[in-house]
Amino acid sequence: MPALNMQPLSVSLVQGATRWHDAPANRDYYGSLVRQARGSDLVVLPETFLSGFSNDTRASAGTMDGEGVAWLRALAAEVDAVICGSLAISENGTVYNRLFWMRPDGSHAQYDKRHLFRMSGEHTRYGSGTERPVVELKGWRILPQVCYDLRFPVWLRNRRLESAAGGMDYDLALFVANWPAPRRQPWRTLLRARAIENLAYVVGVNRVGVDGNDLPYAGDSAVIDPLGEPLIELGAQEQLAKVRLDPSLLLAHRERFPAWMDADEFTLGAG
Repeated sequence: MPALNMQPLSVSLVQGATRWHDAPANRDYYGSLVRQARGSDLVVLPETFLSGFSNDTRASAGTMDGEGVAWLRALAAEVDAVICGSLAISENGTVYNRLFWMRPDGSHAQYDKRHLFRMSGEHTRYGSGTERPVVELKGWRILPQVCYDLRFPVWLRNRRLESAAGGMDYDLALFVANWPAPRRQPWRTLLRARAIENLAYVVGVNRVGVDGNDLPYAGDSAVIDPLGEPLIELGAQEQLAKVRLDPSLLLAHRERFPAWMDADEFTLGAG
């Protein structure tokens, strides 16, 4: 992808207090917030935003032809923007924590969370994904990921790709999360680390409030530039925030500091 194709990207972060196991209430709640983000190219919602992060898969999971996906498709068309966030989806007898990249034309890409949070038993109730899709928007190559994936730098490694802008596999890594407040320091630190080591912008959107397991969430949603500096940092309140990403900063940094050219070669195993 030639660098000249990259355009400024308008991103809205929706840091909400997800209602526990109440999909209709969450559709009303997040629908109202997304409509306030009109004019954005991309609107990012938290992880499992229609249910909360629940291991009760029978109660929380929808289907690909269910009401949640249909609602998301219609909302993307209404606001004329890509909407990104994850849902618990049951498919062929397995439930996945599935991130949707829903385009306004009704088409979508998807990513099933690879790294399942064993400390809460997610790995015993959900299926793990194997694909690592990179999607495109306004000339940007974007890597969408889910919560616990943030801790695994090999999976997230920005690979050398001569055909891409600046020689990199992706330009923006995006994380949707339900990351509890007691672990907020790793969240904040790892967002910066992933931006610095991968010479890329990073967007992280977390929820706020208290869930049905009495876990508190401090938000701390943020946009980090390729040097590790925050463009915006949110607190622990419900909030909609907009930011404009400038490709010229990214490309200039990669040209001035091409650390990717000295990166070690590796092949990711299939395990």
